[in-house]
Amino acid sequence: MGPLARPRQHIDRKDLYTNLEARIQYLHSFIDFSSNDIEALISGSKYIKQLIPAIVNIVYQKLLQYDITARALETRSTSYEGPVDDNLNENSPQILHRKMFLRAYLAKLCSDPSTMEFWEYLDKVGMMHTGRGREHPLHVEYVHIGACLAFIQDTLTEALLSHPRLRMDKKIALVKALGKVIWVQNDLFAKWYVRDGDEYADEMENQNVEPEGFLHGKKILEDIEEGLPSSPTCPFSGLSAVEKADACSGCGDKAGKESGCSSSTTLPIRPHIETK
Repeated sequence: MGPLARPRQHIDRKDLYTNLEARIQYLHSFIDFSSNDIEALISGSKYIKQLIPAIVNIVYQKLLQYDITARALETRSTSYEGPVDDNLNENSPQILHRKMFLRAYLAKLCSDPSTMEFWEYLDKVGMMHTGRGREHPLHVEYVHIGACLAFIQDTLTEALLSHPRLRMDKKIALVKALGKVIWVQNDLFAKWYVRDGDEYADEMENQNVEPEGFLHGKKILEDIEEGLPSSPTCPFSGLSAVEKADACSGCGDKAGKESGCSSSTTLPIRPHIETK
């Protein structure tokens, strides 16, 4: 007899489009998002937070390189084909405002992903880029969303893998866990763009208009200090070994859990399964 196969799980197609928690549980199961990933994200959150100011600057430098993405920062739509203000730059008021929210969003990724509130907010981020749920609609076409998420993942991966004091096993665990979260975020963008499941549109949840950074009337993004360092490159690049050691706060194996979500709704997280 061959090796015993795992029992085939039933996934209700309708639930994937009408029940966010069911969709998240399916994605977690499929990509093997487990308690190990949560532990890696929580213990590694302080290293990610060190990188956030630099990552934000790098992302907005990239967005301003192309007229079609720069246009969305000025007109709130990538489909508008008029001219872009030649004076639009990283220090323009609207860019500084957007940077503040990207810093808060990246900090949110360092909070507790075992709560449903964490994933609800990521779903809301996806919805808000399609002209829904905002007093002043924002329309960003999906091609730019996917490219930007890939760029953020690539930049974070390079910065974490070049960290001077993190052990390689810690780096691998953190990069894997972040990658899974970013790919779930990608799906939670795609669900608002693609037409799959349109036959269930009448049964999908209605979204209320709320200020940015709020979920169900509750402020969900923590304030980000304006005075954080803003180097446009990886904070650890170009330093000697001694300088890198001085610049890094060390590698704590038992970092305290970051206080992010206070929701009592907790997702059933898969335990880690050792493979041989």
